[in-house]
Amino acid sequence: MICNLCPRKCSAVRTENTGSGFCGMGTAPVVARVAPHYGEEPCISGTNGSGAVFFSGCTMRCKFCQNYEISALKNGVTLTPQQLADCYKMLEEAGVHNINLVTADHFVPAVAESLELYTPRVPVVYNCSGYTSPETLSILDGLVDIYLPDFKYSDDRLAQKLSSAPNYVNTALAAIKEMLFQVGEPRLDDDGIMQKGVIVRQLILPAHTKNSIDALEILKRSFGSKILVSLMCQYVPWGEVKNDPKLGRKITKREYEKVKRVLYELELDGFTQDLSSADEEYIPDWEF
Repeated sequence: MICNLCPRKCSAVRTENTGSGFCGMGTAPVVARVAPHYGEEPCISGTNGSGAVFFSGCTMRCKFCQNYEISALKNGVTLTPQQLADCYKMLEEAGVHNINLVTADHFVPAVAESLELYTPRVPVVYNCSGYTSPETLSILDGLVDIYLPDFKYSDDRLAQKLSSAPNYVNTALAAIKEMLFQVGEPRLDDDGIMQKGVIVRQLILPAHTKNSIDALEILKRSFGSKILVSLMCQYVPWGEVKNDPKLGRKITKREYEKVKRVLYELELDGFTQDLSSADEEYIPDWEF
């Protein structure tokens, strides 16, 4: 195929197992982990866990990526759409609250096919970077119940510097708008488990509180109370940023409280984390 799935629209040639584009992946999904996951927001993980399917490769290049082994090194197992569908069934049998598709933008046609082969009886969560094309998201219309995008940056220059993602802000806002159009405002069941809606994640980076504060203000202006916001303090220096003068440390309590205060002042509904979440032990083992 000639691929223009992601916002880069690089017209890359992709075969089933090879690709010349930015993501470097073929069209066949490569999966690094399929298992119940307990590290998501409470309304996603619940008590039984979220049925996470972690895809390898990525359309971004975050210098601080904790999933480097699968996003950049592309470790994983190649599956057919039918095998993906079988994974959903297996996770359902384990009692998970939802099927959670993590970083699947570059495999959307195959993912859509898998969801058409088997419609899970639990909500389907699409968990992504936010650097996503609305046209690609339209392929998933009617197949996804919950969108879980990031909104990492309020500054395009910072997005380019740290994630090689040009025009990030407007691209992510357009993507979130499409997500909201598809699934509507948040809806939880009687047990507090999300059934429909959009949760936007904002990860605080050390020495970059202004980026986070501006991001929250943009989300408030753009979407108001139509979305939930998850403010994340789980940053752990990883890979090439471990020795970076700014990014080579965890965020401080003072930094976290500064951003969290703005979240409350803006009256953005959603979630916050405990600072103890910034620990390597929460990074999964990548063994399919």
